[in-house]
Amino acid sequence: MVTPAQFPGGTAVSGLAVYDWASEDGLCGGSPHLHTVCTEAYAVVGGTGSLQTLTRAGFQEIPLRAGSLVWFTPGTIHRAVNTDGSLRVLVVMQNAGLPEAGDAVLTFPPETVSDPQTYQAAASPAYGAEAARRRRDLAISGFLRLKQCAQDDDFAPLEAFYRQAAALVRERVTKWRAIVDRGPVEALRQTQQQLDALAAGRIDHLLEAEFRAEQAPQPEDRAWGMCGRLDTYPIAT
Repeated sequence: MVTPAQFPGGTAVSGLAVYDWASEDGLCGGSPHLHTVCTEAYAVVGGTGSLQTLTRAGFQEIPLRAGSLVWFTPGTIHRAVNTDGSLRVLVVMQNAGLPEAGDAVLTFPPETVSDPQTYQAAASPAYGAEAARRRRDLAISGFLRLKQCAQDDDFAPLEAFYRQAAALVRERVTKWRAIVDRGPVEALRQTQQQLDALAAGRIDHLLEAEFRAEQAPQPEDRAWGMCGRLDTYPIAT
């Protein structure tokens, strides 16, 4: 028998209702952060807003509306801005399981990111609006500093943040390798086996076809994510 069907390519999918709370610069939205390993995609399904990004190429802002599709690689600091209060996104994430295992690093100020214990205390999972908003506001504070420096053509603080982010996750890499092996590496292995079967005229994997379906949680059970309320699906990784 084949292993239970995983989501395509070892990716993960979740629904996101972006926070509509105003922050210190007057914009509403989520917590700026980056991923150290995973590429992420946003497929906008409702509302309007924008995606602010910060990389070595500088600060950018991309409008979002229903039908928009954007994606960004590891190291891209990104902030979802909710313009009309109803921005909803379908998030597709590379390497299912890694974001939950700490792949994301929030843009807290340097004094917070430089100390692992202080960072973990500030970044711990939120179990309510107050904690989620406090975490978001701290990330906004650090992000605005990095943004201003980049707009002044000073990228040293961004590079320092990258080094601090890498240091925070370094000890997790061994665990992450196992997650990647079970996810995208296994998906590739299965595809290679299926190609070999087709080349040999075998239909074994077609005879073992299967179907899976999952339902989103009820609104009151949605997680308090970094960028908004999350519809998470119990997809095995």
